[in-house]
Amino acid sequence: MSVADDFLVKADEKAFDISHRNTINYNIGKYNVAVNRGLAKFENLEASKRKAHVLKWRVMENLDKLLPEFESNFQKRGGKVIWANDAAEAQKEILQIIQRVGGKSVIKSKSMTTEEIHLNEFLDEHGVQSLESDLGEYIVQLLGQAPYHIVTPAMHLSKEDIAKLFNEKFGTPTDATPEQLTQKARELLRDKYLTADIGITGGNFLIADTGSIALTENEGNARLTTTFPKIHIAVVGIEKIIPSIADLDLFWPLLASHGTGQNLTVYNTILSGPRQANETDGPEEMYVILLDNGRTNLLAQKDQRQALYCIRCGACLNACPVYKNIGGHTYSTTYSGPIGSIITPHFKGMKEFKHLSYASSLCGKCSEVCPVKIDIHKMLLLNRRDAVTANENTATENLGWKLWKKGMKKRSFMDFFGGKVKNFVLKTFFKKGWGKYRNMPEIASKSFAKRWEEHQNKKDLD
Repeated sequence: MSVADDFLVKADEKAFDISHRNTINYNIGKYNVAVNRGLAKFENLEASKRKAHVLKWRVMENLDKLLPEFESNFQKRGGKVIWANDAAEAQKEILQIIQRVGGKSVIKSKSMTTEEIHLNEFLDEHGVQSLESDLGEYIVQLLGQAPYHIVTPAMHLSKEDIAKLFNEKFGTPTDATPEQLTQKARELLRDKYLTADIGITGGNFLIADTGSIALTENEGNARLTTTFPKIHIAVVGIEKIIPSIADLDLFWPLLASHGTGQNLTVYNTILSGPRQANETDGPEEMYVILLDNGRTNLLAQKDQRQALYCIRCGACLNACPVYKNIGGHTYSTTYSGPIGSIITPHFKGMKEFKHLSYASSLCGKCSEVCPVKIDIHKMLLLNRRDAVTANENTATENLGWKLWKKGMKKRSFMDFFGGKVKNFVLKTFFKKGWGKYRNMPEIASKSFAKRWEEHQNKKDLD
């Protein structure tokens, strides 16, 4: 089964899963209340979004200057930068660092880039235990699942689902409260920070003028992950660069308010290299892996490169009617929802993932809520255009549209067959695809043009 066929099967299942829909509507409903409250704190939200858009535009136009600037400044503080063209290179470099020090265990904070390169599975294959420390990531790791959402990995689970999981895994009461479950997770994870050989994180922003990475979180696990292990590795996409530390004044509030509805997340950390001589904590070695993995493919697309402006707030997912019905796992990609539907075909191949750009109602809500004003629904249309231009459609699809176009351009072709024949074709060839959950239209025996012609002839006779 192709990726596109698998998507349709999963979407069909999830769209009519009432339990799933109730959970998602409840969780996104809570998000909407918080975000509306958070956005109200901005004196001029639209101006902030425009400023962020322009700043990100400037970044993409000067990526070749800003990334070396970051590298130079980071290395001055004793850090090491590794450039990885793809997932395989990133995996190889991380494994080499771990094997050099004889590492056996890794503690991770939440990171979509490590999900993108399937790091946990890779390390497990090479005998290295990798443990997620973010509570949501920890929960889905226990379930053997991928994150469901860019910001909220376990959004598809209710508190009852999580209580049941913890009861099965750790023997906690089935009626345990969220606070009790969190306390249990804290007890289980606390020692792991002290014993882990390597700490691995992502990075919300790379700061060029100071050579730093900025981490945003609510649990403190990223600070523990970057403080106790002797080695810290940050895996960050090349598009996450910003020119100056002063730009965090704009981006941190935008990310927090659109991601969780907070003015600022609880913990905001800036790391500029390994532990210095006058510092009491921090890693002995720090690496930043700058990940391409298809990003330069998207950068080369002048019309669509603005998708790289994304700061991974997840707002477009929570606004999307398609995502809210079919869920995050249906996409079978690291990045789901509207933004994932734009970038995945460029990251992983248009031929295999073009179907995601059609998984949209094009209502425009995603573009409306984006904090950096990415024209998301327009990008989806441009991806569709590119798929057609590159002739990535099937022969059947091309033939169908060719016949449709021919019929629509000439009335005589449209009216060549009567209503009975058209109804037969619809019920025979389109019932399964279009009529599974809806009544098929009943086409009149005579077309409007034919009836109008008869009406006019009758008037002339009268």
